[in-house]
Amino acid sequence: MTQAIPHTVQGFSKMSKEKKLKWLENHFLSEYPESIEILKKYTLADANDQIIYDRIAENPVANYTLPYGIAPNFVINDKAYAIPMVTEESSVIAAAAGAAKFWMNRGGFQCKVIDSVKLGQIHFYWNGDYETLFSLKSIFLEKLKTLSKSLTENMEKRGGGILDLELKRFPEEPGYYQFLIHFNTCNSMGANFINSILENYAQNLKDIFLDLLPQSTSSPEIVMSILSNYTPDCLVRAEVSCPIDELQSKHLSGKEFCEKFSRAIKIAEIDTYRATTHNKGIMNGIDAVVMATGNDFRAIEASAHAYAAKEGKYQSLSHCRIEDGHFYFWMDIPIAVGTVGGLTNIHPLAHISLQILGQPSAENLMQIIASAGLAQNFAAVKSLITTGIQQGHMKMHLLNILNHIKSSNEETQQAVAYFKDKVVSFSAVRNYILAIRND
Repeated sequence: MTQAIPHTVQGFSKMSKEKKLKWLENHFLSEYPESIEILKKYTLADANDQIIYDRIAENPVANYTLPYGIAPNFVINDKAYAIPMVTEESSVIAAAAGAAKFWMNRGGFQCKVIDSVKLGQIHFYWNGDYETLFSLKSIFLEKLKTLSKSLTENMEKRGGGILDLELKRFPEEPGYYQFLIHFNTCNSMGANFINSILENYAQNLKDIFLDLLPQSTSSPEIVMSILSNYTPDCLVRAEVSCPIDELQSKHLSGKEFCEKFSRAIKIAEIDTYRATTHNKGIMNGIDAVVMATGNDFRAIEASAHAYAAKEGKYQSLSHCRIEDGHFYFWMDIPIAVGTVGGLTNIHPLAHISLQILGQPSAENLMQIIASAGLAQNFAAVKSLITTGIQQGHMKMHLLNILNHIKSSNEETQQAVAYFKDKVVSFSAVRNYILAIRND
């Protein structure tokens, strides 16, 4: 008989929150009794409000709090926005807001949704003839629409539903096929909608094969059916542009700035190491808005990085060109989001975020999110080719350092004033605070 491993537990999910905390205290936090009290503090005082958060995830014992900030001065398609952002990285909101202010009087961000198609897949194995199956593709689509009528009725009333069906096969895996199904989910992200339809169809697929291919000696073996988070046709473009001369700074002429900026972008287009960090900066801005609006930042991250590698090599999501005395900087990126359903309706701050943004449609929100990502990228590259990234980043990081060394309010005020024109580093800040305390 296998001996039980210490500190494993049965029925943890059925315990009350108090019992979960007690179990943690007894088995994993016995040396840190203060940590249990901290966990208790990170619970809302109003029990009814706390229930909302407790129902979002499994086994909740506290709330993990991140800053909720605002990046003002965004002008997107000639309309002003203040963009809510949730992030733990201190320089993200400042950088986005700084870039927004820079472009505010230069036409702002011009955006358009190229398409808003979302995808689902039914994966199956079959030993029949591909050409015969392919010839029946349109009939399979009609069968799918008929079978899922009760599920799609409300979505169709809003202008959405099932759009198309592709049949795909993969030579490297004989006998493997998939139906790649295209959806329009209007203002919802649509994950549950898509998955419900796919599973309904998969359950009936063997009967449909028997009906359409009665001579076939093989029936399909269903492996799985699920949406795809790669949405290359749920695509939005964000762009900024201005005359070259308007990019002049105390560091560089407009021409010099544009040349260095375009070279930095070119490096991210050809070098995967640089492209990874470059695109991470874009996602700093995108994820912060996605989280603030209650959408799935992990799905959007996965799709964006897959899109960055769509040509067989991972490269920059953003691009730049200099033409006829003008600077153009733009990005095409897949962003599948919703403004109804899911956390957008459940999470109070997600609901407020959408109010701040003027109750946008899903396509409007795609444009807002893309603008935040492009703003973040512009600010980062601008810093890299002028002052360097650390100067601005470490200034914003100063308060984090002061928090880490537990400075008092008075010490914090003195340190902020002292480092206004000095290089910030952990050791420099720590030594300064120690010097104050030793006076």
